[in-house]
Amino acid sequence: MSEKKDLEKRLTPIQLDVTQNNGTEPPFQNEYWDLMDDGIYVDIVSGVPLFSSINKFESNCGWPSFTKPLQESEIVERFDTSFGMRRTEVRSKTADSHLGHVFPDGPPPEGLRYCINSAALRFIPREKLEEEGYGEYEKLFDEEA
Repeated sequence: MSEKKDLEKRLTPIQLDVTQNNGTEPPFQNEYWDLMDDGIYVDIVSGVPLFSSINKFESNCGWPSFTKPLQESEIVERFDTSFGMRRTEVRSKTADSHLGHVFPDGPPPEGLRYCINSAALRFIPREKLEEEGYGEYEKLFDEEA
């Protein structure tokens, strides 16, 4: 089975549109925009960890917002002039999934706002990290306490 056919079977239409066609889901009408539970966010396509709730903040933009990625090496930034705007697109390195955009209007000290589509992510709650194969990330939350 081709990779495209596999993705069409595994992903919802909005997940497919966002990750593969550079789509955008509606603000305030997506799964994680207001979720503040402890856990990590992984690429819906590859399962690679991308963001943590520790770096999530309420930006009032209607999409999940993070001050920084878990691993800079898993994020690819590209200049984007679509829709007549000048923005920096954010993609996942491993799956080349479109995630969203990064803006220079986030809180200190980083000053960045990674504005990410929920449809590009899967949330792994802190209490399920080990069970889901992401046990190495539990230490993030131990340090937070």
